[in-house]
Amino acid sequence: MRNIIYLAGLLLLVSIAPQALFAATPASPVQFTTVDAHYDVLKGNIKVATISETYTRTQGGYHIESVTKAIGLLAMFKAEVIRVTSEGTLTSKGLRPLTYIQERKLDTERNTRADFDWKTKHITLTDRAGKRTLPLPAGTQDRLSAMYQFMFAPLQNATELNFNMTNGSKVDEYSYRITPDQNMTIPLGTFKALYVASPPQDGENQTEIWLATEHGNFPYKMIITESGGDKFMQVLTQINFE
Repeated sequence: MRNIIYLAGLLLLVSIAPQALFAATPASPVQFTTVDAHYDVLKGNIKVATISETYTRTQGGYHIESVTKAIGLLAMFKAEVIRVTSEGTLTSKGLRPLTYIQERKLDTERNTRADFDWKTKHITLTDRAGKRTLPLPAGTQDRLSAMYQFMFAPLQNATELNFNMTNGSKVDEYSYRITPDQNMTIPLGTFKALYVASPPQDGENQTEIWLATEHGNFPYKMIITESGGDKFMQVLTQINFE
């Protein structure tokens, strides 16, 4: 079983901050016009990257942009910047991606792109291996839209979540277990949460995500545990909903 790698390219680059302004979310995520989120990424107790993301609702659609920047010692060795965008439409079931682009400032040969054709049910992937077209499973998300799709998915009474996702190079199926009524503490405070985690398996990375239930199931914290035991944590440091 494979795991979702959301740390905006952090594991490909080789994530606590002051109190920040917090605005409560509207009752329904469909009402959001803008979400502006900032994260620290730590390996152990060392901050190695920052992530800045903006979700914008457009006329009948959405645009998400995420920028990851290496900092500290990591930046001294490789000052990589990764910009990821996802654009698509909004449907009764949430986000439906049309274009996903991942661009690197330094390792440009590792750039990827996915173009979704929902009418023909095909997806075109572009990476350093070239361009190819594959069948497009229903409900497929890209690596960026998947995190914002949590705001639209009916998770409150769910015990598991299964979906397909692309990183621009391939389309994989992902499976997660959901545990309700959890708490998480981050620099912004303590929040009620849904705990979403991939089942541990030998030789595989494990992903753990905490979704703030009082704030639209927005992902406030994530931990990636590599098969060798190294842990990377992505934690929200600033958020604003409009």
